[in-house]
Formats: sequence, structure tokens, C-alpha cells
Amino acid sequence: MKSATPKVLHDICGRSLVGHVVAASRELDPEHLVVVVGHAREQVTAHLADIDAGVRTAVQHEQNGTGHAVRMALEELGGQQSGTVVVVCGDTPLLTGETLAQLTRTHEADGNAVTVLTAEVPDSTGYGRIIRGADGAVTAIVEHKDATDSQRAIREINSGVFAFDGALLADALGKVRTDNSQGEEYLTDVLGILREAGHRVGAAVGGDHRQILGINNRVQLAEARALLNARLLEQAMLAGVTVVDPASTFVDVTVTFGQDALIHPGTQLLGATHVAEGAEVGPNTRLKDTQVGPRARVDNTVADTAVIGESASVGPYAYLRPGTNLGLKAKAGTYVEMKNATIGEGTKVPHLSYVGDATIGEYTNIGAASVFVNYDGEHKHHTTVGSHCKTGSDNMFVAPVTIGDGAYTAAGSVITKDVPPGALAVARGQQRNIEGWVARKRPGSAAATAAQSVVREDSDPR
Repeated sequence: MKSATPKVLHDICGRSLVGHVVAASRELDPEHLVVVVGHAREQVTAHLADIDAGVRTAVQHEQNGTGHAVRMALEELGGQQSGTVVVVCGDTPLLTGETLAQLTRTHEADGNAVTVLTAEVPDSTGYGRIIRGADGAVTAIVEHKDATDSQRAIREINSGVFAFDGALLADALGKVRTDNSQGEEYLTDVLGILREAGHRVGAAVGGDHRQILGINNRVQLAEARALLNARLLEQAMLAGVTVVDPASTFVDVTVTFGQDALIHPGTQLLGATHVAEGAEVGPNTRLKDTQVGPRARVDNTVADTAVIGESASVGPYAYLRPGTNLGLKAKAGTYVEMKNATIGEGTKVPHLSYVGDATIGEYTNIGAASVFVNYDGEHKHHTTVGSHCKTGSDNMFVAPVTIGDGAYTAAGSVITKDVPPGALAVARGQQRNIEGWVARKRPGSAAATAAQSVVREDSDPR
């Protein structure tokens, strides 16, 4: 990956590569879930603890092959395990729980000692080839680097995903040799060992070969992201969501939708974002961990950890920062930024304003170019504006300050004191006009000439 980040911690669609595999594995409801870690194990182990507290880790101090890795996992569990043991690669984020369930059903129904998940792929370069006998049974898996020319022509490949009879697995792993080009313990050699012992070796062919794609560089990372994003959008559309342009719309696996949500082009929906029924989002909008209420409209907006209420309106060109909560039919309009602000039902902040650390009541209108001055250089302070207030344009509310219900504030005011309910607050200097100032101070200027022409016209007796 040419990265300081371990491969399995690279992210697609809101989860790490290993996080996707853990989530798919959890759908089997396993008794134990063990992740074998080696390179950068401290980072990987900490990440696993964050995403799934039930995951156990087994350390592979030396990377001696896939068979050795599975031996480390079994040792972490105390050795031989009864029941079915499923082995999955940590860099296959497209694999689904449904496919893993299909594998285990086939394995147990056929009474196999081991069942390998296989796939027919257009290009099998780099994959282990499935070798079948005359009866169609799996006789061996040959790694690409060890395969003959005729074996390399085979298109059925090993996915790296297996279901084993746990009672037979540990003993077979102890018989794996290292006489191959890499000097490693190949898990695939277990198939031949079990077959020679008279046990049944079977295969379950996956329906979509793309599910087993592994990630080894950033080109493959981007390809997998595109495939997963398309899958997520298809699921949303089939469930009743309109996505106008899937090619320019990006979602995380944790995003949810209500029926008849409408997503316009250029939209990114990330984290735990939910778009409720009938809501309209985009174009050119990025929402992270944001709740969009029914029939709300969000246009050309960036929002992070915000709540947008039912039938509320946001944008265009708005920025909702963490802690913003817009009530029913509230509005955060053009070039409005909000942070840690609760906006009541029907209240409007239409344009060119900053509202930070504030509570605003119902059906209040905040005038254009208003600023809630919440920071004194060391501490944040809170502003409260009541219900049914009308504040003038170009107001500064210097927190902490309270504007009572039904109060008005005059345009251009700097509000530093509380305003009683129903009062009008005026906090600005008196206007003073100095006649003839331009002619005296800027003689000969264009302004002076323009002013003088008006004076002549006004004095013309005609």
C-alpha cells in the first residue's frame, strides 16, 4: 500500500478492510471470533477493540504462512475446536455474511472435512488454482507461483475462505510441510492431507467472484470502494430511495434511508447519517453522522453530527457543525454557519450569519449578517434568544446575553446586555451628517464633482 497505515486498516465506505470482514463474520453468530495479527499488531489490535469488543486476537510473530496463522488462532482458543471453523482473509471487504452462510450450509450438509469457497474469475493471475479430480472433487489447491503452465490456465480459483471440521483441522495443520517456493506453511495443503486420510473435500462456488477480491494496492482499494458503493446504492434504490446519479453519489455502509428519500448528484453520506422519508439531499452536499428529518431539504451543505428536523430547510452553502439541532420547519439559509445551537420550530436564520453556542426559541427571525459572539479568547459563552423575536440585520450578540420573548433588536446593534421580553434594543451610535465635507476635504475629486452637479440642479430656478 506504500502507507504508514497497515493495509487492513485502510477504509472503504466507512469501515476498515478488516472491519468489513469482521462484520460479515459476525453474521454467522460465531462462538469465537479470532483475528490473527502480525505486522503493526498494536494498531490493528487497538482498532479491533474499538469496533468489536468481542474479537480475540492471536499474534503471529513470524509470518510463516497461512497454515501457521491458523495454528496461532487455534492455540489462542486452547487447541482443537469442535464444530465448524471458518477461515477468512482480512483484506476481502466485499465478502458478505450471506456468502459465508452459504459456505457453512454446504459444508455441513455435505459432511465435508473441509469446504473451500471458490470462484470463476476472468483473470486468475496471482490466485491459487482449484485442482479437481475426474469426479469433480477438489484434489488440491496450487498457488500461482508453484503452478505449472496448464494449471495456471485454470480459471476456478481459491478465495482463501474455508470451512473446516474443527476436530480434524488441528491434527492436519501439524502435518503441513514447508517444502515449497516460499518455505511457508500453506493452509491449502490441509486439503490434500485430509483427502489422503480418506476424508471428503468439497467446494462451494460463490455466485459473484468480485466478493473475494483482495486488496494489495490503492488501485484495488479504489476498485473495491466503487463496487461496494454501487452495491449500497443499489440496495437503497431497491428499497425505495431515488438516487439521481449513482456515479457521483457516495455512501457509507452505516448510512440508512427512509422511503422516498431523494439524493441529488455530488452527495456524500457518511457515518451514522440517516435520511428520513421524503427528505431531499443535495446536490453537492456532505453529511456525516447527521440526522435528516422527514421532508427536510438540504442543499449544497456540509454538516457534521447535526440534527435537521422535519420539513426543515438548509442551504445553499450552509455549514452545520456538531451540536446543531434544527427544529420542525426551521431554516439555516445561505452562507449560514451553526455550531452547538438549538433552533426552535419555525425559526429562520436566512443568510450570512454565524450562530454558535446558542438557543433560539420558536418562530423567531434572525436578521442577515448576524454574529453570535460566543468566544472571549479563553471561554465559550451561551446566547439565548426567545420565541417570536425579530432581530435586525448586522447584529452582534455578545454572549452571555438573553433576548426575551417577542423582543426586537435594531439593525447594526451590538447587543451586550439582556433585552426584556417585548422590548426594542438599540445599541448603535447616532447618525450625524456633516454638510459639505466632500467639497472641503476632497476638492476636485469625482465625488465632489458629482455632489456639486446635484447642488446646481437643486438650485436651478427652472
